[in-house]
Amino acid sequence: MGNIQNIKAIIREYLDRSGVSLVGFGTVPSGKLEVLEIKEDLPRAVVFGFRLSKTVLETIADRPTLIYKHHYKTVNWLLDQTSYHLANLIENRGYRALAIPASQVVDWIHHKGHISHRHLAVEAGLGHMGRSGLVISPKYGAQVRYTSVLTDLPFDADPKANSSCGSCMKCIAACPAQAIDEKGIDMTKCYNKLDEFVKIRGISQHICGICVRVCDGSD
Repeated sequence: MGNIQNIKAIIREYLDRSGVSLVGFGTVPSGKLEVLEIKEDLPRAVVFGFRLSKTVLETIADRPTLIYKHHYKTVNWLLDQTSYHLANLIENRGYRALAIPASQVVDWIHHKGHISHRHLAVEAGLGHMGRSGLVISPKYGAQVRYTSVLTDLPFDADPKANSSCGSCMKCIAACPAQAIDEKGIDMTKCYNKLDEFVKIRGISQHICGICVRVCDGSD
């Protein structure tokens, strides 16, 4: 086994060199977070994210654009490439690590991936769960896409973020599906709107980006 004393610093340095915007270290809450397909006991998670381009997000008005779709796919690819190399870095030090795909649907009925990157990001102190159902970073708002590497590295978890949406209602006003209110998001309304967007020529993917565009971390 490698020296665990400075492993968090090593991981942060690697991710910083890779252009990652945010990184946090957390635990996988036992029994509180559904994990699909994965049976290994990997109780901790390194969660990190790339910030989406503000210029690309500005192309979105009332529907996703083709340039946003390409950017979305590019960022997911970067997340997957980076998590692959991070998992190798951890394994080369004698520990186990599993890179979770940034955006891969496992349960098509409920639109779920292997595990919720959003909930892991909250556990790792990267933000709070906003009314939109997205992680809201104090610095970047909802304009970050995340991924996670599950591991048995025995690091200490980072403290959770002390933040909230407060009186901000931007996502409520902007949502084209009227799916968001002060209590949270109605995922059925949200996915019904995504089913409309997926039919736009060239989109062919369940994306929107409108609530992401308006939530940039500013007051």
